[in-house]
Order: sequence, then structure tokens, then C-alpha cells
Amino acid sequence: MNKIIITLFALTFSLPSFALEPVLNGANTAWILTSTALVLLMTLPGLALFYGGLVRRKNILSILMQCFAIAGVSSILWFILGYSLAFGEGNAWVGDFSKVMMVGMTKETLAGDIPESLFMLFQMTFAVITPALIIGAYAERMKFSAVLIFSGLWLLVVYAPVTHWVWGGGWLAQMGVYDFAGGIVVHITAGVAALVAAVVLGPRHGFPRTPMLPHNLTMTVTGAGMLWVGWFGFNGGSALAANGDAAMAMLVTHLSASAGALTWAAIEWKKFGKASVLGAVTGMVAGLGTITPASGFVGPGGALIIGVSAGIVCFYSTVYIKQKLKIDDSLDVFPVHGIGGILGTLLAGVFASTELGAFSGFGYAEGISSMLGQVTVQLIGIGSTILYTAVVSYLLFKLVALMTKGLRVSKEQEVTGLDLIEHDEVGYNL
Repeated sequence: MNKIIITLFALTFSLPSFALEPVLNGANTAWILTSTALVLLMTLPGLALFYGGLVRRKNILSILMQCFAIAGVSSILWFILGYSLAFGEGNAWVGDFSKVMMVGMTKETLAGDIPESLFMLFQMTFAVITPALIIGAYAERMKFSAVLIFSGLWLLVVYAPVTHWVWGGGWLAQMGVYDFAGGIVVHITAGVAALVAAVVLGPRHGFPRTPMLPHNLTMTVTGAGMLWVGWFGFNGGSALAANGDAAMAMLVTHLSASAGALTWAAIEWKKFGKASVLGAVTGMVAGLGTITPASGFVGPGGALIIGVSAGIVCFYSTVYIKQKLKIDDSLDVFPVHGIGGILGTLLAGVFASTELGAFSGFGYAEGISSMLGQVTVQLIGIGSTILYTAVVSYLLFKLVALMTKGLRVSKEQEVTGLDLIEHDEVGYNL
């Protein structure tokens, strides 16, 4: 009898092994469904209200319309081609056309252990908010037609390829770059494009002599609150699972946002004698953007330092760009998102270390054994993304200017306001 059991045991382990078929995970699917809704909430209505309150009342509808229109354009282009360029197999630089219009994808098709349709939709919400962030740089002066054309082209030739580099198995992913939820993919690309936009379009008429104050800070704070909540899906959802990675990403996100808000407010309090509401919400956004690339790799202690650093660095970057360089990045997209994304991507390479005591993270990418090695990879990711985004964005603005016979509305139209000029409506009938 023992010989029979031994023989059966040997036969069992001598049979060829077969890879297990991926199985849908209900818990993970439910979490990413939720996260997808949270990330879309960040743009509509979160970013729309945040930006809308910051402009003058004659341009409120133009901002809301741009956010809604970009959401529609980006979603359709992502479905048709963008997703394939970002996540198709392709090469080290860009994806192929194998996923154009989701060809061959059914409701049973999986990406890992969640439906690929859901993964595609989750990534679509990132593709929506990234070009929408750039709105803040050219607010109150860019033609609506130019906004639509630039945003669509930029999504396909800047955002999608960089996404492939980092998240689609491209050359930066192969190097082991850390970007958990979009420091490089979202914030650096949007921030650099915003800086290029501000330089190419030039300042609003009256800048910097004429004060251009927010017309409705209540609206801005409401939008900021939606961004804070939605960012849990942005960073927590990027774990693509309902697990400890997602929980830790949410925790460090919240801590960094809190530290960023309080730090910015404290600087204002010390410099000007009062802490402004606008400063607090801007510091919060800086803390959120800066923790984004590091959120899956650092612990709570590191997140606290990252948030404080975001408040300090982004505050002084905003002052320098506006007051020293006289660049009219209308709603401070580059100093908050661009600088924040750069800072967070760099600090991810520092605080991922397991040897920093209470400030330790969770270790380095496979094949990278030291802080210096990871920071070097992070710098390569930062530098290459800045260069590529700046050059291509500049060329796109020049191309769109030819297509629309100029990027800007006229001086008289700008004085009247884009709500009436572009949409024949006003935000307030008072």
C-alpha cells in the first residue's frame, strides 16, 4: 500500500505544470470602481470649481466649459487611440495599435485580476485630469478652439507616450523609476506644459500691475475639498488592489496634504501676519501633488517631511515665478504641480529607503541597491520628461496657433471676458 501511495505521489509531481488562469477579484474590482469615480470627481466638479473660483467673474463659465470639454475630448481620444499608445505592447517608447478602440476586449478580459475595461476606464480618468490641469496656465486669454485642439493633440503625443515610459513597460519602467500615481506622468507633464503655455501666450493684459483677484474663494475651497477626497482614489487606487499598499497610499496622501496646507499657511502667517484661505488650499494641493509619485513607496514619517517640503518649496517657487520672472502662469500650475511633481519624484528615491528609522519606506526597485542608485534613476525620469514635454508642447502650441490663426483672443475680447466672447453667456445674472 505504501508503495502505491509513493508511486501516486511521484506521478503527481512529475506531471507538467500549468499556469493558473487569471481570476477576477471582486474586492479589487469594487475598490477600483470606487477609485475611478473618485478620480473623475477630481476633475468634475473638483478642479472645475477650484479653478473657476480663482478667475475673475467674467471668465468663470469659460473655465467650467474647458474642464467639461476636455473631459469629453480626452475620454473619446483615450478610447480610440490613447490607451493603446500608452498600454499597447509597442516598444520602449510608445505602445502599438493593438488596443485601438478596445478591439478584442470583452467584459471577461482581465488586466491582472480586474476587468481590463475597468483598468482602461481608471486610466482614462487620469488622462482627463492631466490636460485639464494645464488650463490654469492659460486661463482668461486662450481661444476655446485652441484649447480643444491643443488638449487633444497633447494627450496623444505627450501624455500617452510618457505614460507608456513609466506605467506601460517602457524604458523608464525598465530602469526601475518610482512613480506610483503620477508625479512624472501627470504633474511634471502638466506643469511643464503649463509653463510653456504661459511663456508662449504671454501675460494677461494688465499683469503684473493690475490685481487679478479670485472672484469666489468659497467655490475654490469647495473644489479643493473635492480634490482632497478624490485624491484617495488617485493614489490609493493606483495600487490596483484593495490591500495594504492602497491603505498606506491613502494614509501618506492625507498626511502630506495636511502638512502642505499647514506649512503654506504658517509661512504666510509669519511673512504677512495672517494665514490666507487661498494659501491653505494651495498648500494642500501642493502636498497632494508632491506625495503622488512617492505614495506607494514611503511611510508616514517620510510623507510628513514630503508635505512640509512641498509647502515650503512650492510657496517660494510661486513667488519667484510670479514676482521675479514675471511669468503669468495664471493659477500657478507649474510652481504647484510641476515643482511638486519634481520634488516628490526625487524624494521618493530618498524616503523609500528602509534605513531611515521612523522615516523609512519600503525599499528600492529590483536591481537597485542604494539611495544614490534610485535617486539617479529618478533624476533621469525627471529630466527626460521635462525635456520631452517642453519641446513637444512648444511645437504643439506653434502648430495650433497656425491652425486657429492665433492662440489668444484679442485685447478687447479679453477685457470683455471669455464667458460672453466664447460662449455668449454669463456666470451671474445680477
